[in-house]
Amino acid sequence: MPQQTAIADLKLFGREFKANPYPVYARLRRDAPILRRQFRNPHGDDVGICFVTRYDDVAAMLRDTTHFVKNIANTMTPTERAAASEPQPLLRLVANHMLNQDAPDHTRLRSVVNRAFTVPMIEQLEPRITATAQELAQRMVRRLRMGESIDLINQFALPLPIIVIAELLGIPSRDHQRFHRWSTALISPTADTERTARKLEKSAPMIQDFIAYLRAVFARRRAQPAGDLISSLLHENSTGGAQLDRQLNEEELFSMLLLLIVVGHETTVNLIGNGALALLQQPSLWSDLGRDSSRIPAAVEEILRYDCPVERAPMRYAAQDMEWHGTHIRRGDHVSLVLGSANRDETRFPSPAQFRLDRGDNRHLAFGLGPHYCLGAPLARLEGRVAFEVLTTVFPHLTLATDPGALRWRPHPIMRGLTQLPVRLDHST
Repeated sequence: MPQQTAIADLKLFGREFKANPYPVYARLRRDAPILRRQFRNPHGDDVGICFVTRYDDVAAMLRDTTHFVKNIANTMTPTERAAASEPQPLLRLVANHMLNQDAPDHTRLRSVVNRAFTVPMIEQLEPRITATAQELAQRMVRRLRMGESIDLINQFALPLPIIVIAELLGIPSRDHQRFHRWSTALISPTADTERTARKLEKSAPMIQDFIAYLRAVFARRRAQPAGDLISSLLHENSTGGAQLDRQLNEEELFSMLLLLIVVGHETTVNLIGNGALALLQQPSLWSDLGRDSSRIPAAVEEILRYDCPVERAPMRYAAQDMEWHGTHIRRGDHVSLVLGSANRDETRFPSPAQFRLDRGDNRHLAFGLGPHYCLGAPLARLEGRVAFEVLTTVFPHLTLATDPGALRWRPHPIMRGLTQLPVRLDHST
């Protein structure tokens, strides 16, 4: 991006920007660490959006639940709240989860899932995750050995988390393909509620089909509980008396499961895809990890920092007018915390544009901070570690089958992930 480009003209969306957003973020950290822009929503209202790019600011705002809230209704006066239009029922079903709530609702919703989404439950998944990763890798072996190139995203990075989250929820293997189609339909941007609503309207028949499927699963699990997450959630939700305030209504239960499905799926796809791209651009590092798997956890942490699967945190809203380091933020402003920029902040990470495994203090913000810290972080780390253990061991001579500059990134405003990642075996070694 030429230096003479004015800050007001910097592009923060679009294919060219998405291909490499980091020079733009570096410029913002230096010249406009809180960039406030004005846009007009479909209702004709002028709305401000603040892009926050420095590590210290992003970390502070992630923790600050007083000035920055997740439910936009909590920025409104009683009069404004009464005048606001009700969201469509389908949008409420998809969006009424803990990521979009503040205390006490967030506390209640998260407490239910915390008790079901336990560390022992995650740890016991490792043998199955390993077996699934090895099975997917073996399917790739013959084609790669014949000299073909394959798409690592669709052949490995995408099916692995789909299978894992489906089995975690107790979805039988015969339904995994249907489950994948449903989860794809549910992956929608969350920064633009109007756009989300339009996409949901188009996907409504498929989503209604999924709802009917889940209702049937709920009925079976209530009648005959199993050792899966749905059974655990239903069990936690069946307690009465003093626990009644912690229960989920049916809308919240559906929304919670949809959140776990979408977040548990797409973020891990991006972790594996972005990580493979970074590692394959350093072939010696890829082969070193195959020989010494003890370094893979550090590699996963560096992937999370270097090319964060969640580029921008789900939207927050300013609860009141305020000054933040000289920038005026207005009540109701949308606040976009750019995790991908914070993780490349020169004041926090030496040589941030370099992929290094020797970072002794790699406290990245890929999973957020504060009360909304990612519940699925242990599962994502486990899946990432297993994925790269299997890939670097089975394919020590894997290489990119295209120029990195030719790769296309998905246009999602929040996530950062590739559409494809063509790879092949290097037969010259």
